[in-house]
Order: sequence, then C-alpha cells, then structure tokens
Amino acid sequence: MIKNTLAAVIATATLLSAGAALADRPGAGWVTIEKAIETAKTKAGYIEVYKIEADNDGYWEGEGRKSDGVVYEFRIDGASGNVIRDQKD
Repeated sequence: MIKNTLAAVIATATLLSAGAALADRPGAGWVTIEKAIETAKTKAGYIEVYKIEADNDGYWEGEGRKSDGVVYEFRIDGASGNVIRDQKD
C-alpha cells in the first residue's frame, strides 16, 4: 500500500513539474524577452525589471519598479508586444 502511494506521489510530482516547465516557455512568434523588457521600460515607465516570465495564457508577466519607487506588475502581449496590464503590486 505504501509503495503504491509513494509511486502515485512521485508520478504526480513528475507530471506537475513537467507541466510547469512547459508553461513558462514563450510561444512561436512571440516578441523576445529582451524586447518585452525594453517595452516595459520605454512604454510603461519601468526603471528596473525584477522578474519576467512567459505565461501559458499568451503574455509576458513581470514585476518591477518605476521612478516613484513603487513595485508594479505588468503583462505584455506575447504576440504584439503591447502592454496589456500595468498596476501596483
């Protein structure tokens, strides 16, 4: 019984980690991560980007600081490169 439970836990963990690895890859035709960071800085006013990652919903999702010193979250459309969300964290 314990062997079956352990095997099920290991299998579940393996599947979840594989899904997470696939979920954070940019899709075909997306703007590059460098372009997304540049867009966050030039179009949304970020002076520092702390975190940025691809989301499986089709956008780059990130976090950074603007000149007011406040931390904000942003989303950039993966295909068009447009800022689609920009709000305080």
